Amino acid sequence: MPSSSSSSFLIVLLCCYHALITIIPCALGDPRTTEAALLCSNIIISPPVRRDFISNFWDALSSMTPLVSNKKFAALHKGSQNATVYAFSECMKDLSKPDCDVCFSESKTKILRCSPFQRGTIGGRLFLDGCYMRYDHKNFFNDSSVSGEDKTVCGTKDFGGDRSVYKANAMELVRNLSLEAQKKNNVWFFHAGSVNHRNVSVYGLAQCWKFVNESGCKTCLDEAVTRIESCASKEEGRVLSVGCYLRYSNDKFYNDNSSNVVVPFGKQGHSNLPLIVAASSSSLALLLIVVTVTFFVRMNILKQRRERRKFGALLETVNQSKLNMSYEVLEQATNYFNDSNKLGEGGTGSVYKGVLPDGKIVAIKRLSFITTQWADHFFNEVNLISGIQHKNLVKLLGCSITGPESLLVYEYVPNGSLSDHFCVRKKSEGLNWEVRHKILLGTAEGLAYLHEESQMRIIHRDIKLGNVLLDENFTPKIADFGLVRLFPEDNSHLSTTIAGTLGYMAPEYVILGKLTEKADVYSFGVLAIEIVSGKKIRSIVQNSISLLHEVWSLYETKKLCEIVDLSLEGNYPAEEACKLLKIGLLCAQASPELRPSMSQVVKMIKDNNQEQISEPTQPPFLNRCSGEFSRSILDAEDSFNAGSYAHHHSSVYNTSENLIQPLYISNRSSEYFSA
Repeated sequence: MPSSSSSSFLIVLLCCYHALITIIPCALGDPRTTEAALLCSNIIISPPVRRDFISNFWDALSSMTPLVSNKKFAALHKGSQNATVYAFSECMKDLSKPDCDVCFSESKTKILRCSPFQRGTIGGRLFLDGCYMRYDHKNFFNDSSVSGEDKTVCGTKDFGGDRSVYKANAMELVRNLSLEAQKKNNVWFFHAGSVNHRNVSVYGLAQCWKFVNESGCKTCLDEAVTRIESCASKEEGRVLSVGCYLRYSNDKFYNDNSSNVVVPFGKQGHSNLPLIVAASSSSLALLLIVVTVTFFVRMNILKQRRERRKFGALLETVNQSKLNMSYEVLEQATNYFNDSNKLGEGGTGSVYKGVLPDGKIVAIKRLSFITTQWADHFFNEVNLISGIQHKNLVKLLGCSITGPESLLVYEYVPNGSLSDHFCVRKKSEGLNWEVRHKILLGTAEGLAYLHEESQMRIIHRDIKLGNVLLDENFTPKIADFGLVRLFPEDNSHLSTTIAGTLGYMAPEYVILGKLTEKADVYSFGVLAIEIVSGKKIRSIVQNSISLLHEVWSLYETKKLCEIVDLSLEGNYPAEEACKLLKIGLLCAQASPELRPSMSQVVKMIKDNNQEQISEPTQPPFLNRCSGEFSRSILDAEDSFNAGSYAHHHSSVYNTSENLIQPLYISNRSSEYFSA
């Protein structure tokens, strides 16, 4: 609600123009956000095309926002070839600009129920009583056919009075509306009005969409008149078409203030023109106070109801948080999520570089509503991690939950992720030995803080190259806490679902669902081997042997240095390199009890005395039986990539290895990961 001073200023200003106001009705705006229909189209497309289509869908949704705000409609396309998204949105011509903005905002949220995140859904049409939105994989702007894809929606109640008179009036009205809306001199392709015969009033509106030409508008409305006749005895009826919209009702629903609304048709039982206010200036001032207060109270109540319906307790948590930020501010910070600001993309959303009004550079992550774990992911990031401060953890700066998608705001880390630097296509020259040692030590310190130094025992569950980011000084920062779990009392946790990235997940967690901080230790061991060797865990070294297997074989033959990254060209201390590889093997042992804690790992990395480091035992999945298990893991991954639950997981900045979330745990024997 506005402050008393601003309200007083508004009243004084309006009173100065009271001569003008006396001919304008003082009515509350109605954005007409009631949903008339949501129509989805389903076409099977390949996963690569689907991923591109999802990205283009978000871009189209974002790009429409400023266009609708300025012109009350938007028509555009994003992408190319098979993944192109064609999008359109338009408000009814009688809606004011503020009401149009509200209606469009509702559309962006509701269209997500018919979004491309659902497998195969690559088209949708949403009809609200105040606006229309459509997206599709095909170009419908140049489609001359604007008929045959409509839906007739009749009211649930019959008219309570003389039905024969009401039906006759309704049909006379819609015919008149259709004829007026398609006239050549009507550049808007819009008409609204009423009919009143024998004291029975019917109100209606007809509109063709902006991209429809004159002949298409005529065809569409003519067919709509024919179809709506089946509703004529009901209190209201609508025809929702790809080319036009036609509605009648026994209640006046359109906005009299619009210049596009015409005088009623036929004989009138009463006048629909605004009443002339004849009161004195003091009476007018009192009326304006009531209208202003009522308007803001009503809008606030409606907003709260919508928000409570969508997010419930989660919204209350965010609203009470000091991290809560305006969606509009974040949208503008990224230039409406322009492609040029995109830092990375994945299954849970895209990340954009943004500049806040105070000039601060941030990374803004858009979370997609694509899994049932979305609320947990958002809650973990905002409610659990926001209070954690450590030099080796990415800092969460803010969040927003009231827009068409939820946003998380992080500190900007300019050097990307470790995965970027180990990409074959752009092998980084910045990762010399000193930097790699610094990265391993900092990551270990960050995990030690999560496990042992924070108020709660925090298990990250997804430590990998893509989730270790590097700032301008190549200081590592652990990111993406969406899969975090807290265990304040128990020493372990048994779960029927697992979540994480294949190759980094501890065997006891994959097979039995047993989760402790030693699962993070295992992931760190794999990460250490990757950083020193310059190879990714999913790569095959030679003769179909995994990276872990190769490192273990070299350890047994005392040739560990042979696996050190060749791009270092020998510029590294051999003893220290062997020590870090040995620490990696210690962390990646099959038995969780044998793995060191992260605080012990920090001490080992800092300690120059290699002799005090115990000898590791064999990593998992290396005997004959476990080799079969390793193969089944790869097969399982392929099947999940094709299903609705597996996807490319987004780290804070980039897409990396395959993530499982969730996967059912079977009762396989623990012999598979015995040493």
